[in-house]
Amino acid sequence: MNNTRRSFLQASAATLASLAMSRPVLASPGKASPHVVVVGAGWGGATCAKYLRLWDPGIRVTLIEPNAHFTSCPMSNWVVGGFQDYNYLIKSYDHLPKHGIKMVRDWVTGVDGEKQLVHTRGGHKIHYDRLVMAPGMEFMTERVEGYAEGAQAQKVMHAFRAGPETLLLRKQLEAMPDGGVFVIASPPPPGRCVSGPYERACVAAHYFKQHKPKSKIIMLDGHIGVVSKGPMFKAAWKELYPGMIEHRPNNLAVGFDHRTMTVSTEFEDVQGDVVNIIPLQRAPQICKDAGLRNDALDRWCRVDFVTYESTSVPKVHVIGDPIMSNMPKSAHVSNNQAKICAAAIIELFHGRQPNPVPVIGSTSYSVTSDKTSGAIAVVMRYDPVNKVYVRQPQGGANPLHSELDFAYGLAWHENMWADALG
Repeated sequence: MNNTRRSFLQASAATLASLAMSRPVLASPGKASPHVVVVGAGWGGATCAKYLRLWDPGIRVTLIEPNAHFTSCPMSNWVVGGFQDYNYLIKSYDHLPKHGIKMVRDWVTGVDGEKQLVHTRGGHKIHYDRLVMAPGMEFMTERVEGYAEGAQAQKVMHAFRAGPETLLLRKQLEAMPDGGVFVIASPPPPGRCVSGPYERACVAAHYFKQHKPKSKIIMLDGHIGVVSKGPMFKAAWKELYPGMIEHRPNNLAVGFDHRTMTVSTEFEDVQGDVVNIIPLQRAPQICKDAGLRNDALDRWCRVDFVTYESTSVPKVHVIGDPIMSNMPKSAHVSNNQAKICAAAIIELFHGRQPNPVPVIGSTSYSVTSDKTSGAIAVVMRYDPVNKVYVRQPQGGANPLHSELDFAYGLAWHENMWADALG
């Protein structure tokens, strides 16, 4: 761990507080001060709403989120492996109103870009001067034949959105007999947290090594190889779990039969006792309905990377998982995009030019056991000529896992939660 990363972790420390969530006062278009509506209070949305208010208290901010609390996807594999209690993933939104953010607990059902209105399930019509969409992503379960039936029977799940599926997957592993097979099927990028499936294999193997040593894990990988932290994961598998994890690249899951617990790929059928299929992903339906999901494959939202404003709907910005880019779809990237977007919106409101060459940092940690992790840290600078983020020299993935990175990773999670929600 270098001094730069250590300084970041120390500098971003904050304390979470618990305050009662206030009933929102919905904004109307007649007010003098500009109004920003943020949809989704995840890593991107909560951060953007907070920093808009921190950097320009004259801006009114309304944050719309249907859930009563934040549930962290980072560290959810810790719950699957038995390293951490599920309640540890649940964080409060109660501190955000202290920054002057108006919280609306509701589902967004539509966006009228022409009239600059957000419609909610509760019947609200909320006017915005600028809208920030941070709704996460959705899973293309229809691309895996039989997935819907298997999910309904609770015989397959992705558990890639922290929640009840996280606990169910843990219970299924606990119920699996010694000598059983755990099948993990992961898609090729782009998608959320590309290192997550490999980390999940590690935490499951750690549990099996202690309690079900005859069991094994088969990884059906839709990519050509281990796409993130490859040398580190392969070294950890060889050192800690020899013969327990079998990685099969170029093997995208296309079907599932819950009656026989069989996963089908283009090349083979694989039977398991517990099956975890992570489908391909895309920007959610609300983005499509709003005209934001506008790439050639109808999967992602194209944006101007200086402001994160949609290329198809004016005054609507998109951050986090839904956008089409060469950046990782990770918590830290969403957090960074949120700050760049917030700063750009403030500049636009004041008639100034946003920073034309924003910089994004991305750090993530993947556990390999209950005591060790591996890290990756990169910096990307926007190239305005080619309109793409370019990875800068230095940085990259640590080829080895360590107890030190495990400690840094735990601190990283705590500091990220504090930065977004505190």
